[in-house]
Amino acid sequence: MALDTVVFDIGAVLVDWQPHLAWSDDMTEAEARAFLARIGFDKLNLACDAGATFAEAAALITDPEDAARLTGYVDRFTRTVPHKLLGTWDLLYRLRDRGVALHAITNWSAETWPEGVKAHPELGQVFGTTIVSGQEGMIKPSVQIFHRFCTEAGVRPESCVFIDDGLHNCLGARAAGLDAIHFTGAEALETALVERGLL
Repeated sequence: MALDTVVFDIGAVLVDWQPHLAWSDDMTEAEARAFLARIGFDKLNLACDAGATFAEAAALITDPEDAARLTGYVDRFTRTVPHKLLGTWDLLYRLRDRGVALHAITNWSAETWPEGVKAHPELGQVFGTTIVSGQEGMIKPSVQIFHRFCTEAGVRPESCVFIDDGLHNCLGARAAGLDAIHFTGAEALETALVERGLL
């Protein structure tokens, strides 16, 4: 089956995400990064991507000040996604102009997703189907989230190519029957899309 559908990851593909910026008004960058490392933010955030709340994550932190700081993350989230990655957006719009179906699958908290759309309204407008892991209770690279996407979008996996900056997520997509492109930059992505006859 010919490829006619492109499925985007969002963070680090379409928007820059820098969680330390949430506290840019009251901490230096070094202090904010030290805080994130101290609380094990990457693991806590992944749990929230899978459906936990940030209040639940904060309850696991023993230091009260650190716990309170993480509890405020959702309200500060828009600061963490300051920029679109314009080169990728240019490719997205070229695909749209060619009539290619566009969708998204993102590991993203159900709490912070509305804040991300608030910061970048196009995220709520350009995709036919958007699967947000925190809303689904499953995360990439699980094959289940790709199966859920195909069901929701009404597409066959072999008609889709998935784009993600995480190689492990690309492997999950391939295990679910989708083609996948490991995103390393807009120029390489353009080449890969041209090779597939999509651009």
